[in-house]
Amino acid sequence: MSCQETHELIHGYVDGELDLPKSIAIEEHLRNCHECTQTYKGIRSLRSAISDEALRFEAPENFADRLRSALRSESKSDLKSGFLRWRWILAGASLVGAVIAIWAIAPIFTRPSAGDVLAQEIVSSHVRSLMADHLTDVPSSDQHTVKPWFDGKLDFSPPVRDLSKQGFSLNGGRLDYIGNRPVAALIYQRRQHSINLFVWPSTGAGDVNEKVSVRQGYNLIRWTNGGMNYWVVSDLNLAELQQFVQLLKEQIQGRASLSSQIPGLSLSFVPLSTIEKTRDSETHKI
Repeated sequence: MSCQETHELIHGYVDGELDLPKSIAIEEHLRNCHECTQTYKGIRSLRSAISDEALRFEAPENFADRLRSALRSESKSDLKSGFLRWRWILAGASLVGAVIAIWAIAPIFTRPSAGDVLAQEIVSSHVRSLMADHLTDVPSSDQHTVKPWFDGKLDFSPPVRDLSKQGFSLNGGRLDYIGNRPVAALIYQRRQHSINLFVWPSTGAGDVNEKVSVRQGYNLIRWTNGGMNYWVVSDLNLAELQQFVQLLKEQIQGRASLSSQIPGLSLSFVPLSTIEKTRDSETHKI
C-alpha cells in the first residue's frame, strides 16, 4: 500500500471502520514507513486528548426546564411579532382598497355635467362653422326665405326674426347636430362678429331664465321659452350679445302675445298670386 492510500484510509483505521485486509495492509505499511507512522501517532494523540474527561461539561440539573421556558417565551414573542406583522399587512391592504375605491369613484364627481357637455358642443359647432366657412346652408337676409327652408328638414319650426334695423343682420341658417339631435342654427352678424343662435324643442317643463357663461373665450347665453331651447354663442362682447338676446326675446314674445290676444288672427303670409286671383274674382262678380 502506498503512502497516499494510507493517508486516505488512516482515519478509518484509527476509528476501526476498515475491513480486515485493509487494516493488515495499513499495519504492514506503518511498520516500514516512518512518516505515515508519525501521522498515525498524531491522530491517536488528538483522539486521546479529545476523550479526556476534563474537556467534558455536565449540564446543570435545571437546564432542561430553563431551555423549555426560553423556548416558550420565544414562541410567544414570535406570535406577537406575527400579529403585529399581520396588522401592518391588513392596514396596507385597507389603504390600497381605499385608493382603488377613490380611483373608481372620482370620475363620478369629476365628470362634466350635461350642461357643460352641451356648452362644449355649442362652442365646437360655432368654431367649426367659422373654420370651414360653412356658416349657412341657406344664405339669406330674408326671414321668409330662411324659415320655410327648414320645413321638412326638422320636426319643428324655428322662430326666425329680422333684427337688421337694430344692428343685428340675419345672414341665413343651417342644419346642425347638438345634444344627439338635429337643430336649427340661425346666423346673425354684428359688424365683424358672427352670432350662432341654436334652437330646438325643450324636453323640460316650464321656462328657464337666461344663464351666461364663457368658454374658450366665447360668450354663451342660454334660456328656454315657449317650449324651445335657445343657445347663443359669439365672440361679441357680452353687453351687445345680451342686447341681441333681449331684442330677440321681445320679437318672439311680441308675436306670440299678438296671436293670443286676437282670436282667429293668423300671422302666416299669403302669397301675392293668391291675393291677385281673389281681387280678379271679386272684380268679375261686380
